[in-house]
Amino acid sequence: MMITITAEPQSVQIDLARTALLIIDMQRDFLEPGGFGETLGNDVSLLEAAVDPCKAVLAAARDTGMLVIHTREGHRPDLSDAPPAKIERGAPSKRIGDLGPMGRILIRGEPGHDIIDALYPIEGEPVIDKPGKGAFYQTDLQLVLQNNGIENLLVCGVTTEVCVNTTVREANDRGYRCVVLGDCCASYFPEFHAMGLKMIKAQGGIFGWVSDSRAMVAAVGTAAKPSLKYAQGSGS
Repeated sequence: MMITITAEPQSVQIDLARTALLIIDMQRDFLEPGGFGETLGNDVSLLEAAVDPCKAVLAAARDTGMLVIHTREGHRPDLSDAPPAKIERGAPSKRIGDLGPMGRILIRGEPGHDIIDALYPIEGEPVIDKPGKGAFYQTDLQLVLQNNGIENLLVCGVTTEVCVNTTVREANDRGYRCVVLGDCCASYFPEFHAMGLKMIKAQGGIFGWVSDSRAMVAAVGTAAKPSLKYAQGSGS
């Protein structure tokens, strides 16, 4: 089923059956009060603003039977997949692997590494654990998309200028059409959020399109769940 999503720099037409919703790094340590993000002095309410728009988009995607994929940034407990240059960044005692308010920082299996309750994956929604900023780097995301015949990505998550932008650029180079839902993304730095979206849609959509949750929900609202078929992955 072809749908048209109102977007910038222009509306985009996509085949809903070949589209996936990609929700990037909506993790407790980044979004919740008392988490690692807040201990660094960030205002986590700026990221929380994206939660309700994401919930609306997630509900719409699930209602149509669309493939939904979640990502989490984090590393193995022994840090064997974490480059020294990455570990060394940041203030001492607040680095990857150190003990934070919700367990070891950016370590898989720790409470802070997991996805917030409001957007928690349900059975059949793949969860991609990634060691870097981009969701394609050292993960099986490409395989999951190919096996499900996906050509288009509706992208949400945090932060806009880091993991969202990196993933969109990776996806663009791999031939995917990316529609970034701006109000479903957020940053600790509002100016970075605004510029991150501008960079995606600049020069006629150099990396993709920018839309919002209302436009997405409206566009998919008439889609019937039985019309979308894909090979269900298994959540992690």
